[in-house]
Amino acid sequence: MRILICEDSVLLREGLVRLLADAGHDVVAALPDASELDESVVATDPELCILDVRLPPTYTDEGIRAALRLRAAHPQLPVLVLSQYVEERYASELIAANGGALGYLLKDRVADVADFLDTVRRIGGGATVLDPEVIAQLLNRRTRDERMQRLTERESTVLALIAEGRSNQSIAATLFLSEASVEKHITAIFQKLELEPGESGNRRVLAALAHVEHGAGETGPQTPQTGASR
Repeated sequence: MRILICEDSVLLREGLVRLLADAGHDVVAALPDASELDESVVATDPELCILDVRLPPTYTDEGIRAALRLRAAHPQLPVLVLSQYVEERYASELIAANGGALGYLLKDRVADVADFLDTVRRIGGGATVLDPEVIAQLLNRRTRDERMQRLTERESTVLALIAEGRSNQSIAATLFLSEASVEKHITAIFQKLELEPGESGNRRVLAALAHVEHGAGETGPQTPQTGASR
């Protein structure tokens, strides 16, 4: 199989080149970053691309953005993404995007040579292979998201204000509610998020974390509703 590698770590990149070559594959390019990735794909016509999630210059999401770009531009090109640990949001984006065969593996799996080479073969053959840890965390995220969907619009607004660090008195003043009403909303939030009184840690903090993990960190807290609607 013709394989293109994009990995910034010299040791891992050269190790992959040697490992794949010894297994009979043809490594057509081994790039340290994604700056020339698109051109290299066109020039070398690989049958599989292996990319690191985090690449220079910022080591944040260059690799995953490159993978999404490749899947959009070359829908039939299999892509295998390697990551140091599970990046839930990135994994979700990749899985949801249109494209061909896909793999998402933690780098620890590369240490099992036989398993890694089998994964490469399967993805090259059209299969989608996800690391068991990726699947477990995505399922946990789905459970969290489903709990958040139970909240009413007003409860979601109250939770957004809790996540901002507001007190009950401040929330009541912002939403033109009585403190008793705010306390009732917060009790309902705890119940719907399944945060029991004996839960380890402060339930208010855990609820705020659930709000952030659900996506508030990307979209920002909801604009509080004011006026007669209570």
